[in-house]
Amino acid sequence: MDLGDLAIFQAVLKEGGITAAARRLHRVQSNITTRIKQLEDSLGVALFERDGRGVRPTAAAHVLADYSTRLLALADEARAAVASDRPRGQLRLGAMENTAAVRLPPLLASFHQQHPDVRLELRTGPTASMISAVLAGELDCALVCGPVNEPRLESQPFCQENLLLISALGARVGPEHGPLTLLAFDHGCAYRQRLERWLEESGCVVDRLVELDSYHAMISCAASGMGIALVPEALLALTPAAGHVATHPLPAALAHAPTVLIRRCGVRAPAIDAFAASLAIFQQ
Repeated sequence: MDLGDLAIFQAVLKEGGITAAARRLHRVQSNITTRIKQLEDSLGVALFERDGRGVRPTAAAHVLADYSTRLLALADEARAAVASDRPRGQLRLGAMENTAAVRLPPLLASFHQQHPDVRLELRTGPTASMISAVLAGELDCALVCGPVNEPRLESQPFCQENLLLISALGARVGPEHGPLTLLAFDHGCAYRQRLERWLEESGCVVDRLVELDSYHAMISCAASGMGIALVPEALLALTPAAGHVATHPLPAALAHAPTVLIRRCGVRAPAIDAFAASLAIFQQ
C-alpha cells in the first residue's frame, strides 16, 4: 500500500466524495479516482460503491479506515524521529560480561532517567563477537577490550580494567612448577588472548584448556584448584570466592586493559551520541 493512496482514501472518506476530496487536496478529480482505483487493486477489494450521486464507503473501507489512520500516524512519527535530534527509539548495545556486570548498572540507570524514549537492548559476549556484530549492523555500538585496530570502526575510551591472574590458595604458577590448566572463555575473548600471550612469554606450558561461559564459574573453578584464570580485579572484588583465590602479578602491558566504546565510522544517531556522551560524563 502506498501512503499517498491512503492519505487520498482518508480525504475521500472525510469529505464524503471524490469532488470534495479533490478540492481539499488541490487535485483534479480524475487523479483522485485513479489513486483510489490503484488502492483497491492493491487490496483486491472495492472501497467505494459508485452511483449517480457519488460514492459510498463499503464495509472494507470502514475496516481500512482505522488501519490507515494508524499507518499514517506511524509514518508521521517515523519522519519526526528521523528529523529530530532528541534521543529516541531503539539502541542496540553490546558489552563484555564483566563490563555489563560491574560498570554498566549505574550508567544505564542514569541513561534511562535522562533519555526515557530510548529503548535499550543489551547483548553480552566476547570482544571478537561484539566487533563483528557492530560491523554487521547487528549492534549500534559496543563496549569491548581495546585497542581496536579496525579502520571501519571508531573508538571512544571508557575505563581501564586491571587484570589479575588467579589460582587456588597456595598454588604456584610458573614454568618451573609444571604444566597448567587454563580456565577461559572461548577464543574470541580479548582477555584470554592476553593470558595466552603471557603464557607464551613466560614459558609456562598448558596441558589442558577448560572453556567456561561465566566469570563466577571460572573463579570458583580456580578456587577449587582446577586451574588458572585471568579476571578483572573489579569483578573479582564483588564475588564471594574472592577470598579463596591467590593472585599473581602480570606485566603492566598485559594487566592494564582499556575498555572502549566502538561504533561504525560516520554513523551518527541521537541515541548513540547520547550514550557516548553518558560514558564521557562517567569518566569524569
